[in-house]
Amino acid sequence: MPEETTGEPRWLDADQQVQWRRYIEGASRLSEALARWHDEHLSVSLSEYEVLVRLSESPGHSMRMSRLADGLAYSRSRVTHTVRRLEAKGFVARSEAEGDRRGIECTLTPNGFETLEQEAPIHVEGVRRYMVDALDDAELESLGRAMASIARACREDE
Repeated sequence: MPEETTGEPRWLDADQQVQWRRYIEGASRLSEALARWHDEHLSVSLSEYEVLVRLSESPGHSMRMSRLADGLAYSRSRVTHTVRRLEAKGFVARSEAEGDRRGIECTLTPNGFETLEQEAPIHVEGVRRYMVDALDDAELESLGRAMASIARACREDE
């Protein structure tokens, strides 16, 4: 809920408007380019790839679905649909969480891990092409700091 204001809205000035629009266009084009890259070069979509990566980095290659959704900043229904697709491909398996019948664990299968290992270099090539190599080191560091600040501000309202 926005803070209550007294008076006029805090409009963006001309420079802020330019930067905002640059961000919107850049973020949209980057997401589209990486999604297209995955569609053309990998057997998993970008969102499927991110699920596989998160599971590969978790102890036992397993994670509760709710924690997976939170970590990816995806809705729980989006994660459920993505995991269903990965399960149909044999890349993950779902099971009841130990000690909690309401919780669901998602586990990376050996086939999913092997696929991730094979496709990671291709994914990184796309990330380099569309983001890392498009920026100098200072720009990349600044972008990382800026996006971390944005993520913090967004989490505060959750």
